[in-house]
Amino acid sequence: MNHHLLLIIHLVAATIWVGGHLYVCLCVLPGVLKSKDAGPLLRFEKSFEPLGMPALVLLVGTGIWMALQFGVYPSQWFSFASPLERVVSVKLLLLLLTVVLALSAQLRVIPTLKQSAARLNEMAVHVVLVTLIALAMLVLGSFIRYGGI
Repeated sequence: MNHHLLLIIHLVAATIWVGGHLYVCLCVLPGVLKSKDAGPLLRFEKSFEPLGMPALVLLVGTGIWMALQFGVYPSQWFSFASPLERVVSVKLLLLLLTVVLALSAQLRVIPTLKQSAARLNEMAVHVVLVTLIALAMLVLGSFIRYGGI
């Protein structure tokens, strides 16, 4: 597939993923923490998931595809030998951290939030961390234009 088309798909998916997390972090979360009512957060999570998860899948797929086009193959991941390999490797590590946080939220925190707000602060930490990771990945991606880090 044409690199420019892959990049456009990647950027649209990143807009959805990062924008959704910025919205929940900056607009939904403050009110939830103030009211100690997890309802708005749970409703946002449920409404965002059908759009956010396909966006994440597209991000991963197009990101790996573009890495291959740049000559960064799986055997070079986590070698940190070249500037592009460093960008790809750090982004993959951040993706793994995002997956760990998502599993923690889905399996441990969210089921509890449906009964009580006892783990609301823990969920807030998850939301903020995933948002910061998304922003970090966005910034890292911009370094590809300059040859990596």
